[in-house]
Amino acid sequence: MHGQETTQPPRDAALRAYEAFAPAYDAFTVELDYEPWLVEVLPRLERYGLSGKHLLDVGCGTGESLIPMLDRGWHVVGCDIAPAMVEIARKKVGERARLKVADMRELPTFGVFDLVWSLNDSVNYLVDRVELEAALAGMRTNLGDGGLLVFDLNTLLAYRTFFAERHVVEHAGGRLIWTGTASSEQPPGSICEATFEVEGGLAARQVEPHVHRQRHFPEAEVLAALEKVGLRCLGVFGQDIDGALEQPLDESRHVKALYVAGRQTRIGADTET
Repeated sequence: MHGQETTQPPRDAALRAYEAFAPAYDAFTVELDYEPWLVEVLPRLERYGLSGKHLLDVGCGTGESLIPMLDRGWHVVGCDIAPAMVEIARKKVGERARLKVADMRELPTFGVFDLVWSLNDSVNYLVDRVELEAALAGMRTNLGDGGLLVFDLNTLLAYRTFFAERHVVEHAGGRLIWTGTASSEQPPGSICEATFEVEGGLAARQVEPHVHRQRHFPEAEVLAALEKVGLRCLGVFGQDIDGALEQPLDESRHVKALYVAGRQTRIGADTET
């Protein structure tokens, strides 16, 4: 979709996309490694007062984002909108984590957590400010006193490149194909689409062609949504293609924006906005 958003995706668009994507997700994202990112991010979160070891992973997918935390001794609850993604995660972690099917727009209260996060642009599947506020409010409800919320968003650069290009991953005798339909001049705040399909190989019999629809959320809109639901932004970082974090966020140079927020002011925290 080019230009400003004119129609909104169906409410179950993310569910349908990830139910179809699930059998190929790990193969397509094989180069995604959370470990180096955590080595950089966790010390930064400690500066904001992170303590305890209870994590809620919202949009946990196939479990790759929560496994390194389990290995660090954290107690983890993970949830995802797609049952097929949750089932793959469950096969990986067994009883080590509690995994649930849940929509972040109607997020249940799973407990009291020291850290709630939503990674790998899950939040971009929300289509407007109302849905964003609903998701953030649900995550806030799951935060304990002094708990931290962390989430990332694709930047304008990501939509003008990855969502405007064709990417092919060779896998098991087949080809996993992502075809973005955005443009190199995609405007802020627009909804962007990409199709995913498989040619040849075992996955071709498992994965139906489908569409991914995401919305770009400008920084000002995100900050306003955080304030609206009673969260205080503690830090905004830009992330380059290698995962390194920098400040300030520059949407023409960084591919992701990482937000850190909390329910209350932490005495002595170094707020980096």
